[in-house]
Amino acid sequence: MEIQEKMRKPMLEAKYLNVENTDRYRPIIRLFYLKYEKLKYWLYQEEVFEELKEDPYFADYTMEQCQQDLTALASWGNLVTIQDTRKVTTIEEFKNKKFRYQLSETAVEIERMVIRIENLFIEGSSLEPTLLERIRINLGKLEEMSVKEDEKLHAWWNDLNNDFIRLNQNYQDYMRELNSVKAEEMMKTREFLLFKDRLMEYLRSFVKSLQVNVAAIEQELRKVQEETVKDILKKVTAYELSIPRMDVEIDEQMIYEKMSGRWESMVEWFAGKDGQESEAGKVFDTTNEIIRKITRYATRISEMSNQGSNRREEYKKVAQMFAKCRDLSEAHRLAAVVFGVEKPLHLKGEMPRETDSINSGVYEENPHVVTVTPRVRTYREKAKRSGIIDRSEEKEAMRKAEIQRLEKERKLLRSYIKNGRLEFANLPVIEPYVRDMFLLWMSKALEKKNHRAKTEDGQIYYIEQTDTKEYCTLKCTDGEFQMPCYTMVFEEREQEI
Repeated sequence: MEIQEKMRKPMLEAKYLNVENTDRYRPIIRLFYLKYEKLKYWLYQEEVFEELKEDPYFADYTMEQCQQDLTALASWGNLVTIQDTRKVTTIEEFKNKKFRYQLSETAVEIERMVIRIENLFIEGSSLEPTLLERIRINLGKLEEMSVKEDEKLHAWWNDLNNDFIRLNQNYQDYMRELNSVKAEEMMKTREFLLFKDRLMEYLRSFVKSLQVNVAAIEQELRKVQEETVKDILKKVTAYELSIPRMDVEIDEQMIYEKMSGRWESMVEWFAGKDGQESEAGKVFDTTNEIIRKITRYATRISEMSNQGSNRREEYKKVAQMFAKCRDLSEAHRLAAVVFGVEKPLHLKGEMPRETDSINSGVYEENPHVVTVTPRVRTYREKAKRSGIIDRSEEKEAMRKAEIQRLEKERKLLRSYIKNGRLEFANLPVIEPYVRDMFLLWMSKALEKKNHRAKTEDGQIYYIEQTDTKEYCTLKCTDGEFQMPCYTMVFEEREQEI
């Protein structure tokens, strides 16, 4: 795909569709377009103002606003202006610049598109088998038209291309409607059964016409010589160039490539290219798939409508059959036929039994339940839901036990402190958790610059002689190790560290 410079530029002519004063711009453009269709191309500001004031929506509209709106539309290229100097008699009137306004060519096409979008859901799309027939007939005249004069050849070429474009666009739009979510929902309703027959007949007539005409069109395309097609394209291009146009630059190469591209698209649509399936074949398959889908939905709706219609009589008949059974054993056999499966699955295994008697039947013994789980990796057993259990008493007991344990450990630690001093060289054999607590206190104090720290219960202490060179042996129940002879001094009251 070649990105041209025109494609990268913003289209200012479409700006009036979505700006602040769109409610004023769009009626003005629509007024110019309606006058354009009546071959009245030029309008004065006063004429535009009078036409708008007839509508109640523009009751408060002023001439100044009208002038501003026309100026804005002219600046965007929607309107073409020309100064009217026919009735000017003074220099002052000439300076006031009384303009006439005309709708630009681009604005005409944009407004046509807007009107087509507004009527999109009113007009709708359709399948036209006659377009296939017309394309087949026109392609059959290809050899004949190649020797005709340029004017007739150009008219034939336009008819052929217009029919092909309409066929392609109408089919795509109609298939989009049938594959939409709204159509899917409608096909699931019972009201669809009333509409189903007409829709099926419509689609089948199109499929039938598609089969007949596409085969004939494909044969016509295969008979066409490449030199004949090139000659026709050159003549059509030459005729396009001969049409006088004002303010329009025409490129001969661009027109020829456009005509050639349309012909190649037509050949690919009906006959395919490089051994690939043609677009007509895809259209045929898609339409048949729509017909099958409609049939499936209609069958499902019919089954749902008929379900349960005769169940009352069936239940009554089955109840009478059970009433005629002589005993329970015969009723069991009848139930096996009515409610059981035709070929039941028998499971073998060492299942526990309450008796070893061979005369005991399945109705006399308790059933054996086998839980079957899915064979998927993502399967998880459902968690059993239960209410919230009140554990406040257990939590309170645990809290008290923890407080007692901490108090006991605190007393044990204080027992090693003599006269506010803890000397590591004079400690007896201690437990590992006592050693860990003392070493934690020591590391906390050594990390501070003033070698002071605070215990968990808020008592302040400091290390005496941190630069000591003497070592001592700290004995514990799980071993011994060497460490400096540090002494921690505990103060009687708290101070700021």
